[in-house]
Amino acid sequence: MPLLEAGALRPDEFRSVADDEALPDGPSLVSLERLLRDAPALAARNAPLGVVLPSDADPAVLEPLLDRLSLVALRFPKARDGRAFTQARALRERHGFAGEIRATGHVLPDQYAFLLRCGVTTVEVPDGTDAAVWARALQFIPIAYQAAVAGDGDALGPLRRRVAVA
Repeated sequence: MPLLEAGALRPDEFRSVADDEALPDGPSLVSLERLLRDAPALAARNAPLGVVLPSDADPAVLEPLLDRLSLVALRFPKARDGRAFTQARALRERHGFAGEIRATGHVLPDQYAFLLRCGVTTVEVPDGTDAAVWARALQFIPIAYQAAVAGDGDALGPLRRRVAVA
């Protein structure tokens, strides 16, 4: 599947690897179970490594391994399941993860702006996706209630504090 990054489509460099499958030489995406089980061997690899974090997992479990990870893929089991938004924000703000955070699963264009505000950098999209639809979704709601991970000034809370009440 292609990835949407900064409004443009690009191929996925990472290869998903089953728990019992040998790792390829290139970028690999493993399950959380495999990462925790084989952490020393995986840390010794000289290739980018990613992990799929289940929606019910606490991102803190990755903290000792974050400096070795290039990618954390967050799964949206349903479009209305927002736990991955919280996971992305926690990875950025509490755990200082600076690598790629990828949204996978049931993700809608309407969620794109919120994903970016929470720290997601790429979205796995189906083949044939029109990137323009996702770009238009960014313009649909120009202001948010909560500040973005990037700390932009477009959040309603800080804006309301700046407005003088007569």
